[in-house]
Amino acid sequence: MSNLIYYERNLPHRLPPGDVVFLTFRLAGSLPRTVVEQLQAETELARQRFELEPDQLYAAQKRYFGRFDEQLNKGGYGPTYLRQTNIAALVAESLRYFDGTGYDLRCYCLMPNHVHLVVRILEEAPPLVKTLQRLKSYTATQANKLLGRTGPFWQAESYDHVVRKGELERVVAYVVENPVKAGLVETWEQWPNTYLAPM
Repeated sequence: MSNLIYYERNLPHRLPPGDVVFLTFRLAGSLPRTVVEQLQAETELARQRFELEPDQLYAAQKRYFGRFDEQLNKGGYGPTYLRQTNIAALVAESLRYFDGTGYDLRCYCLMPNHVHLVVRILEEAPPLVKTLQRLKSYTATQANKLLGRTGPFWQAESYDHVVRKGELERVVAYVVENPVKAGLVETWEQWPNTYLAPM
């Protein structure tokens, strides 16, 4: 299967089979549009500036994501449906459902308004974009039923990047430590919506 590169809205997505990928998707309306637009504009400037310098572009994209995630962790805007035990359980069960068929699940963390996920894309699996579409569609439909609401549940755009060689341990630590960094718990083991696969 060849590398799959697709573009959705504002961010490029490269999801090659065999690689480990760090993904983040968030609830619809979890960040003010002005914040998202400002961060995207800064990232586009960095992309243009460092187009021929991949290491500097990668560093700029990491800075963008760090600021984006910091805004989400504040949780001061929009819905926090993933705080509800039944909604978190639905999403966690769905993430585990695709383990072994859509991807090799390394870890995840469900924050109140977003999800961090690290997976290895299986060579023989359907394209990861299709698996994520199925996962988000199913969980959105079921969560809306549980919540008695209609309308978008997930933001359409996800953030993803291939984990570079030697960075897996750092990325996994970032994911599982996210509730600690956000001040929700003292140790990652205390957060009920975190999963770490045996390494």
